[in-house]
Amino acid sequence: MPPPVVSSSTPPKTYSQPRFARPRGATDLLLIRHGEAAVLGDEEPFPTIGGQGDPGLSNEGRRQAELVAGRLAHEEIDVIYVSNLRRTAQTAAPLAEQLGLQPRVEADLREVYLGEWEGALFRKMVAEHHPAATRLWREERWDVIPGAEAGDLFSARVRGVFDRIVTRHPDQRVAVFCHGAVIGQILAEVSEAKPFTFVHCDNGSISQLVVARSRAYIRRFNDTAHLTPTFSLEAEPPT
Repeated sequence: MPPPVVSSSTPPKTYSQPRFARPRGATDLLLIRHGEAAVLGDEEPFPTIGGQGDPGLSNEGRRQAELVAGRLAHEEIDVIYVSNLRRTAQTAAPLAEQLGLQPRVEADLREVYLGEWEGALFRKMVAEHHPAATRLWREERWDVIPGAEAGDLFSARVRGVFDRIVTRHPDQRVAVFCHGAVIGQILAEVSEAKPFTFVHCDNGSISQLVVARSRAYIRRFNDTAHLTPTFSLEAEPPT
């Protein structure tokens, strides 16, 4: 006769799939591309600051800024950074007001310098398929434009400013309002991808990079859910 089955009071162990947790000491970076900039014609160049085009936001850009604020207002954000170009400050303004934070200016977050194509000329050259524009996308180098910022200098500037931000803000979430080429550069560097892999993020989009001591984690890229007409905060509870 087989021995009687003895029930155990200890329930069996179960193993669920864990969620990502920010490593201790890491910095959670929300990388927000500024809203759509003003549209200017051939005869009206952008105003400049330090030689770089400095347009404000268009009406659509201001709408995108409000939608970004609606998306992030319930996040636990400790600090906001902007570049010295006004389109980032204008994009950050609605969120900063809701959170009661004063954005900090980091000039090295500014867009890549486009040399002779600064102002509205870059858009024109790309739209008209100028040979140098075609070469730019093929070679993935901004400095094929005459007078543009050299690739190694741009890389060092972007790496340097993010190193400073991360060093200042361990165990914090930081909203960084900056530019498409800057976001593309830092994500390409930490992932060891080709230079322009991440350069095409949309205006008002949110990307996320968690930087720990030993490695970096790209958590999302070009999140634009808040820019769609069907987006609802009720569908995404605060985290």
